[in-house]
Amino acid sequence: MSSAQDGTFPTVKLSNGLQMPMLGIGTSRVGGFSQDAVLYAVRECGVRLIDTSKFNGFEVQLAEVFRDSGVPRSDLWVTNKLWPLDYGYETAKKAFQKSCSQMGVEYLDIYMLQWPNSMQPGSSNRELRAESWRALEDLLEQGLCRSIGVSNFVIHHLEQIKQDCTVVPHVNQVEYHPYQQPHKLMEYCRQEGIAFQGYCPLAKGQALSDTTIIQLAQKYGRTPAQICIRWSIQNGAITIPKSTKKEHVEENCQVFGFQLEEEDMEAIKNLHDGRHVSWDPTNVE
Repeated sequence: MSSAQDGTFPTVKLSNGLQMPMLGIGTSRVGGFSQDAVLYAVRECGVRLIDTSKFNGFEVQLAEVFRDSGVPRSDLWVTNKLWPLDYGYETAKKAFQKSCSQMGVEYLDIYMLQWPNSMQPGSSNRELRAESWRALEDLLEQGLCRSIGVSNFVIHHLEQIKQDCTVVPHVNQVEYHPYQQPHKLMEYCRQEGIAFQGYCPLAKGQALSDTTIIQLAQKYGRTPAQICIRWSIQNGAITIPKSTKKEHVEENCQVFGFQLEEEDMEAIKNLHDGRHVSWDPTNVE
């Protein structure tokens, strides 16, 4: 992990040698979407990692953000995801091209399988994941993706990809916050050279009213959101908080000027109770 320099965010080195920003901005249907907030993040706060998915439906709006930001495409890290209903070798490639067209980009920095369940009746999840992953491997080889990854995959899904395909995912993006800490999955990813990325770092706001988080916010003179995001980053997780308000976007980015002490990291670690505030992939075959 590199350190913040000259106002830029730290990065994580992926197994293919690329440097991925450690902090970005997420987009989702839940809680709404603000094009202005994303543009503010890129133009005013130095955010370069933008995370979305076809499922969220904001590809065209993000094309406008990229255009209006004035930031060169080569400086951005654009993430998109393949929706399970598009799983399959040919359909994956078509979905990729459509997403790029909608976003006004010629390539993606990372393209991910979004969910381990193919959602296609009568089909094998494992076979469709493998077919789709082989399509992503081709896109990678052709230079249309700079890296490829998965989202919401647990250890047995990752093991199957390893067995069935050639390229080990560069990134695994899963729910990660004080109440949901998949330690075994994080350790597995570390051993396999898979960068760990966490979404919902504030547990959809639930962590902001937690007594422990509030006490730490007071101790460090920070906000509860900043404590949660700092904890996530300090644990080595690429983190993508989402907000529709400019002031919260700015707040979420100001997490590199302090460090949580070990005992405080441990106090947050002890908040883990296994709850999911988003999708739970544990029982997907």
